[in-house]
Amino acid sequence: MDGVIVTPLKQIHHPKGDIYHAMKKSDVGFSGFGEAYFSTIAQDEVKGWKQHTQMVLNLVVPVGEIEFVLYNANTQEFFVIRLSQNNYKRLTVSPNLWMAFRGLGEYNMLLNLASIEHDPQEANTKDLSEIAYEW
Repeated sequence: MDGVIVTPLKQIHHPKGDIYHAMKKSDVGFSGFGEAYFSTIAQDEVKGWKQHTQMVLNLVVPVGEIEFVLYNANTQEFFVIRLSQNNYKRLTVSPNLWMAFRGLGEYNMLLNLASIEHDPQEANTKDLSEIAYEW
């Protein structure tokens, strides 16, 4: 899907504790830094639909498993990916795509390395029923 980049990430396993890479400023998809935050989602719960008009999202799932669904309203195309420690990748989402996500594991956490600081005026939201997707 145009506006989506999926980047495999490095995990370094160590007997005293592992390292999970997330992003470097030299990485494809890096478009500036505004803020970083963690968000959790309970098992079988769905958050969304949300469309950012300026922010580029860089999403990493270091704990649990999360299914992300992206929707391009212009092409009516869906893109679906599950991220977890076993599928450790960064999902980069350009502005103007709709996104929702569902917690699949018992405890699920994502990291968003956002290109700009959060601004509630910069995003649009829809009820889950407004975009037809079978969860």
